Amino acid sequence: MLSISQLIARELAVDPAQVQASIELIDAGATIPFIARYRKEKTGGLDDGQLRQLASRLSYLTELNERRQVILASIEAQGKLSDALKAQIEQCDGKSQLEDLYLPYKPKRRTKGQMAIEAGLEPLAEQLLNQADAVPEALAAAAIDADKGYADATAVLEGAAYILIERFAEDAQLIDKIRGYLKQNARLQAKIIKGQEKAGAKFRDYFEHSELLAKAPSHRVLAMLRGRNEGALSLGLDLKPAEGQVRHPGEQMLHQHLGLNLGDSPRDAWLARVLTLCWRIKLAAHLETELLSALRQVAEADAIQVFANNLGDLLMAAPAGAKVTMGLDPGLRTGVKVAIVDATGKYHAHTTIFPHAPQNAWDKSAQTLNKLIDMHKVELIAIGNGTGSRETDKLVAQVLSKREGAKPSKVMVSEAGASVYSASESAALELPDLDVTIRGAISIARRLQDPLAELVKIEPKAIGVGQYQHDVSQSQLAQSLDHVVEDCVNAVGVDVNMASAALLSRVAGLSKSMADNIVAHRDENGPFTQRKQLLKVARLGPKAYQQCAGFLRIRGGENPLDSSAVHPEAYQVAQSICEHLKLPANELIGRTDLLKSLNPKDFTSDEFGVPTVTDIINELNKPGRDPRGEFKTAEFKEGIEKVSDLQLDMVLQGVVTNVTNFGAFVDVGVHQDGLVHISSLADKYVDDPRKVIKTGDVVKVKVMEVDVERKRIGLSMRLDEKAPPAGQSNRANKPSKGAKPSQRPTQKPRHKGKPKSAPANAAMGDAFAAAFAKAKKS
Repeated sequence: MLSISQLIARELAVDPAQVQASIELIDAGATIPFIARYRKEKTGGLDDGQLRQLASRLSYLTELNERRQVILASIEAQGKLSDALKAQIEQCDGKSQLEDLYLPYKPKRRTKGQMAIEAGLEPLAEQLLNQADAVPEALAAAAIDADKGYADATAVLEGAAYILIERFAEDAQLIDKIRGYLKQNARLQAKIIKGQEKAGAKFRDYFEHSELLAKAPSHRVLAMLRGRNEGALSLGLDLKPAEGQVRHPGEQMLHQHLGLNLGDSPRDAWLARVLTLCWRIKLAAHLETELLSALRQVAEADAIQVFANNLGDLLMAAPAGAKVTMGLDPGLRTGVKVAIVDATGKYHAHTTIFPHAPQNAWDKSAQTLNKLIDMHKVELIAIGNGTGSRETDKLVAQVLSKREGAKPSKVMVSEAGASVYSASESAALELPDLDVTIRGAISIARRLQDPLAELVKIEPKAIGVGQYQHDVSQSQLAQSLDHVVEDCVNAVGVDVNMASAALLSRVAGLSKSMADNIVAHRDENGPFTQRKQLLKVARLGPKAYQQCAGFLRIRGGENPLDSSAVHPEAYQVAQSICEHLKLPANELIGRTDLLKSLNPKDFTSDEFGVPTVTDIINELNKPGRDPRGEFKTAEFKEGIEKVSDLQLDMVLQGVVTNVTNFGAFVDVGVHQDGLVHISSLADKYVDDPRKVIKTGDVVKVKVMEVDVERKRIGLSMRLDEKAPPAGQSNRANKPSKGAKPSQRPTQKPRHKGKPKSAPANAAMGDAFAAAFAKAKKS
């Protein structure tokens, strides 16, 4: 039996010693970011992703081991634990297989089979199974016992049948064999429930839908499951008999597994009916439920990963920088809320202007904006992309066009989640005297300055970059997104003298109470000047300090290394480098010419190896370097403000708001994101959209399809692609589901490599469009 570390090492394709060292660090309370960054010698350089996967598998296999021990103890207590069964259970590496082995021994309510055994019918069942010339009616007549509940031959034969049915249905080897066959060959079938055609119209792509279970993508699986949950669709597995076969393939496997070749004798006819009942009332229902549940779990995991990827890209979007910023939260009737924050994000002033109908105070609003720009020396203007954003953008553009000299830069900013933050406890504590609408404008301004620092204040699910986020396990989703936030925050690093408590609480090793105490200590005693002063913060002890210190930055402090990612425990290594080059740290930092000449091996010790020394040299070269890219912004086309303004073949600039397994959604400034299908992302075959695009990217797209009534927009990043004639769907030239080869249009393949499956063309179906629109609104 392989150990947990050996199993995980095999899955990750790494050395077991790396896994064992990582497990020991995790068990000792070390965080994943700390292990990945500061314990490379011990883990052999496992990165955040590998460590997250390791931790997840560690949790699963630990639970599996605990369940294994419970099962072994239960079977042993029954006196039925043979050496062979014990070996099978100990070798089992999956929960389903483990439960299959336990099924015959699992305490359960008295079944018809158990009652028949208690009535003494097991020998009869054995005889009917193994004796080919047995006559069921004659044997059953001899076993009639009214006192035991078997008053006639029919009841006796039914009891014997249930003994065999339950035995076959608890055969772990048989179950595993049929399960594997169904996984590869069964089809997932969805049908509209009669009378639900109108209520379930958004699921019309699945009214009569069938596809191979093994190939069903997560977004379609989740759409069908939602349709079933809403009472619109029925969902099940379908597997047609092979040519020349009468029986269902699952039932046929049951016959083969038992080595039966039944004819038409009375005993064979009776046994054939038993096997049919076993398949229909036990195995088929059990395996369909199990496989659909497993499919849901895989689809949920896939959707959660999509959400995590998008969130990571959004959090790691390039910051516009520490500049005085004006935040505008657009509105029509209620006015545009305006807020000013300084270069550190500190609130300074606010007002509300009413440039749009019904007030139409355009000129007065322009004057107000001009005065605020002059008064506060505004360098950036962040405009929320909600209702009234394009109209407000026009106003700002006019104001800027009439100004002379240096002008602020205006940027359209996603306001997803801003309203959630505005009404949160965090916002109330941070901005207690301001209305929620003004808090929203402040949040919009700050997220332009530094998206990560502001977005961590919002529950990740409220940011709206997920795929079917309300249909998946909320606990698993929350855990996955928390890991993403933690990894992003620690990858960038946090200025301990400027960060909010919400941001500090995401630093490795810090709890919410510790983060609050850091802010309180800062407010009471002034800025931190050395990292080691963190040890004076209430409840922040040596263990927490070890975990968090390397991720916290102190700009302009007493020790220049405190502004870098060099951990205090390794300052001695940095000091030895300084002594070797005969320069103090503040003069050595940034000296690429000198640092590149160093050989990391010259500064290693028993405690610090080449990986750590290499990281220290890189940090001295570019201390506290921000890993986020260069700030870019999209310029939305003038006059294109609503879906009806779009024209086919129009080329626009936009921002990617969401990347899914079947393509990407792009905001082109019309308050409705358009979909770039995976087939239109590039001129080459794309198997994973994230290989060519990510959330936050600024892209050029061509309009391929516009449905004003249903607010659906089809886009392409293949700018040479031609849009179909108006009124004709872009999918009209693609093969329909179930079309025969002779019915398919003749066209050259658009990509080299693996062809796109026909069902994938339903990606823009109503089910997802409606779900995505709902998620964005919420």
